[in-house]
Amino acid sequence: MKNQQINLIGICLLFLVACTPNGEQYKHGQLLYETHCESCHMKDGTGLGANIPPLAASDYLKQRQEDIACIIKNGLEDTITVNSVLYSEKMPAIPQLTTFQMANIINFINHSWGNDFGYVNIQTLQENLKKCPY
Repeated sequence: MKNQQINLIGICLLFLVACTPNGEQYKHGQLLYETHCESCHMKDGTGLGANIPPLAASDYLKQRQEDIACIIKNGLEDTITVNSVLYSEKMPAIPQLTTFQMANIINFINHSWGNDFGYVNIQTLQENLKKCPY
């Protein structure tokens, strides 16, 4: 009986996601992005010239999905290469975000500006956070 209830809840959630108007599905992530990320990475995800890397069409994000939550939570001080451009500007940490909020931001970024980097769920995000090297 419990498995049937879980299956029914899952089907209902899938239905809600499938019926959500385009752009509304990641609205919470968009609002969080606007608050915490947009001032540096810009509204359109293009970054800030040679100082702040783009999130739109970013080969780094596409290839390093398991690291994104760690970067959001702990910041980044390393030099990275994004789309063949070297970036060394430090990214500040945003440790006050919950796992749920980080998942919403990542899913918004992964599905914005032409990105198609997949969906991250809470469980995967929690596992990735446990592996943070810093």
